[in-house]
Amino acid sequence: MVQKHPICPERIRKVPKQFSWLDQRLVRAHHIDCLSHPAAALYLFLVIVADAKGLSYYGDRTLSKRLTMDENTLFSTRRQLIQTGLIAYKHPLYQVLALGDNGQESVQPHRRCSSDLKSLGQIFKQIGEDAHD
Repeated sequence: MVQKHPICPERIRKVPKQFSWLDQRLVRAHHIDCLSHPAAALYLFLVIVADAKGLSYYGDRTLSKRLTMDENTLFSTRRQLIQTGLIAYKHPLYQVLALGDNGQESVQPHRRCSSDLKSLGQIFKQIGEDAHD
């Protein structure tokens, strides 16, 4: 059996106070607002398959097939999750990272969202505007 060691041992996730591995701070602290649909899908998949320390081994080919992503999309999606501080990756190991404690952000403010990404609110607003045109 392969022994897995956390990439970021100081950020091992723990079950949040609410019932779920999906921490509600993903929404409350606007982490999810910064993610593309492919990034949200990859993050959800990694949360589901990870062990108690947030670790999992899934190859690029398997992830691409399971998530119906081409290789370039998978690479850019993984990079986005790393830059937003939600995962760590050291081939071939993924680690889903803990969010900051006590409402503190784990990610540096300048790395949260890139300017070309839209929040869900912005997307719904745009849909509403397009419907009226």
